[in-house]
Amino acid sequence: MATHSTDSMATLLNLAPYHYIHVRDTNTNITSVVNGPCRFTREDHQRIVFGPSKMVQLPPRTYVKIENPVIMKDGQPVRNEYGQAKLRHGDTEIRLSTDWPDPFPLYYGEQLLDEVTPLRVVEKNNALLLKATRDFSEVVGGADGSEINRCAGDEWLFQGPGTYTPRVEVSIVKKIKAVVIKEGEALKLRARREYTDPNGTTRKTGDEWLVRTPGAYMPSVNEFVLELLAAKVVTEQIALHLRAEKAFVDVYGIQRKAGDQYLITCDQSDTHICDVNESLVGEVSMVSLSSRQYCVVLDAVVDGVQRFGTRTLRKGECSFFLLPGESLENGIEDIVVLGEDEALLLQASEAFMDGEIQRQPGDKWLVVGPRDFEPNVSVTCLERRSAIPLASTEGVYVRDNRTGDVRKVVGETYMLQAHEELWEKELPEEVEDLLRKQRLGQSYLNANGASFEGTYEARARDKTRVVKFRVPHNSAIQIYDYKTKESRIKFGPELVMLGPDESFSVIRLSGDKPKRPNVIKSLCLMLGPDFMTDIITVETSDHARLQLTLSYNWQFEADKSSEKTSKIFNVRDFTGDACKAIASRVRGAVASVTFDHFHKNSAKIIRASVFGKMADGKIGEYFKFEANNLVITNVDIQSVEPVDAETRAALQKSVQMAITITTNSQEAAARHQAMREDEQAKGMLLQQQLGNQAESEKSKKLLLELQAQSAAVESTGQAKAEALARAEAARIKGEAAVKEAELAAQAAELELQTLRARQAAEVEHQRALAEPEINKAKQLADIEVQKFEKSVEAIGAETIVAIAKSGPEMQAKLLQGLGMQSMLITDGNSPINLFNTAEGLIAKNPNA
Repeated sequence: MATHSTDSMATLLNLAPYHYIHVRDTNTNITSVVNGPCRFTREDHQRIVFGPSKMVQLPPRTYVKIENPVIMKDGQPVRNEYGQAKLRHGDTEIRLSTDWPDPFPLYYGEQLLDEVTPLRVVEKNNALLLKATRDFSEVVGGADGSEINRCAGDEWLFQGPGTYTPRVEVSIVKKIKAVVIKEGEALKLRARREYTDPNGTTRKTGDEWLVRTPGAYMPSVNEFVLELLAAKVVTEQIALHLRAEKAFVDVYGIQRKAGDQYLITCDQSDTHICDVNESLVGEVSMVSLSSRQYCVVLDAVVDGVQRFGTRTLRKGECSFFLLPGESLENGIEDIVVLGEDEALLLQASEAFMDGEIQRQPGDKWLVVGPRDFEPNVSVTCLERRSAIPLASTEGVYVRDNRTGDVRKVVGETYMLQAHEELWEKELPEEVEDLLRKQRLGQSYLNANGASFEGTYEARARDKTRVVKFRVPHNSAIQIYDYKTKESRIKFGPELVMLGPDESFSVIRLSGDKPKRPNVIKSLCLMLGPDFMTDIITVETSDHARLQLTLSYNWQFEADKSSEKTSKIFNVRDFTGDACKAIASRVRGAVASVTFDHFHKNSAKIIRASVFGKMADGKIGEYFKFEANNLVITNVDIQSVEPVDAETRAALQKSVQMAITITTNSQEAAARHQAMREDEQAKGMLLQQQLGNQAESEKSKKLLLELQAQSAAVESTGQAKAEALARAEAARIKGEAAVKEAELAAQAAELELQTLRARQAAEVEHQRALAEPEINKAKQLADIEVQKFEKSVEAIGAETIVAIAKSGPEMQAKLLQGLGMQSMLITDGNSPINLFNTAEGLIAKNPNA
């Protein structure tokens, strides 16, 4: 470091090597550089404006940027007429370690922009994008290279491997890495401006192209990398469907027009990279047909020309790709194999010869198995039919398309002909609902509201199947034919099957209590015997209004073999009509009697009014409705309730009095019976108590005897057990004391042995520790002895003697040279006895 020494006239500054200062002469205002090493004396008219500072030193392969650099000529700065170094103000200079190997100072005005920076090494497959910030010229290609003029804004690449030498006229935009193109890949580029590429191809602004050559590709400044495309794999099973975006010649040398669509198969290439002028529509899978398959191709391409609207049949075995624009009509189809009970309904779509038969467009016919059906593009398969197996209780409706007639086919296996089809029979929604409920197994109400279960299959009705209904036992159903205007009646149990023009007659009956119309809907009529209940209001001659609940037993008189069996269906709502007729008779009979008389003879009056009286005065046995042969066989009076409140209260009071009298008599009889049974029970209880007391005394006596015996045994056993316990305890205590003494002796002996072993181990341990130290000391002593012996032997005895004498002899010679006879040297801290040494220290005058 520099040292400063000042006095009243000047300042001394010692500059170390490679250091400098800036000194300004205040008289001339010139600032100069003083380099070390030197001793600088500052005069009064001089001022140190900067420093001391270390010079700029550039290690190998480094550079530094200097702002406002000094103008150099022949290695020396150029100065103006005043002696001041000239600077390039506002400019920047890059100084390389090759040009400035030695440290250099900075002149006044120069500034360091950055620290010392290593030169940038550009690796292989890398480049720097450079841009000129001002116009300049440079030589490219070494000493024999050509000179290139760069204009401000120009861009170019510096490609590695190499070391980039910076220039002030050039700025680094970014680092570019080469794109590695592998096998099966291509690099898509776009021209940023018009230029000619290295292959001599002129590229216009916006042009796009592919680079397919494998390896590292460094895009130029005129190119923009869009993406790296991977090749699409083309196999024997997959082809590529492409579309040309503009006219061009593809990589296979084929001229493509704008809008063309084409396939790339494995016959052309195993892989394909889409060109910039084509786009991938999709992948097309190969269509493979076995020997039992075929397909129909629409808009087929024939001899390179696509024929729209055509249908081409292709049979297996074969494999092919669908060309662009082609499509399969129904996909891959299997050759139809018809069994014995199968057939195909075919229709001709155009005129053709079917063997020896001329088929016209629209003709329909059946191909019946067993056989294989060979497809034909002129034939359309409408449907595949199977023979319909029908049991004796099953059938279908068949319609003839030529005449429109519908017939019923039952109990045979039937194959529809070409002009026939299955016909769906529609039924009213009301009938459908009743059939649906019966198929679901729901219950149905009879005329009285009682339920019975239907036994029908719970699945939806197939309208093409013959409608069938199982008529329950002891019931009848009416079926009407709209075509013949006739009806037929079937009695159960029987299975009814409707014809195409037949329908069920729906029965709507009154129900509930009192009767309401259209409560019950059914397809069949129950023949009875059954019952129905109704509530009617009557009035006696003394104006007492009563509400009667009556139940009627009924049945139909129906001769199944007679032709007049349809008479039972003459009255649709037989329950409502019958209940109204009977109620009218009962009201007329009750109106002619008083309440008291009716209350006492209600059953007789009602039965007489319903069934009437015979010639002999007896009540009839039944009441028959001639209109529909309905027979009422019995009337049951379930309840009689007055409508008027006062009448109901009086009736209830009389009933309560009768009930009270009956209840009191029954209570008295029950009380007497209870008293008698109570006395008998008391006697039996007293006898039982006496017997129990006797048994109890016997048990007490036996208990006392057993208690005495138990006490004796207990006292004897306890004394004996205590004595035995004390003896055993004493014995155990003595044995324990002996055992304790033995164990104590053993413990003392073991402790003594342990102490001896511990002391012996301690002595052995100390001996083991001391022996290494003793051995070490002995070995060190031997080493020192050997070292000293070898040292003495190496130096020699004469040398040692000379060394011993050299000190005193040298001192004597020095004293003689200085003219001193004797000398005493001390540090001033140690006292010296000079009492008897004065004569020895003071030299005697030889002339005295």
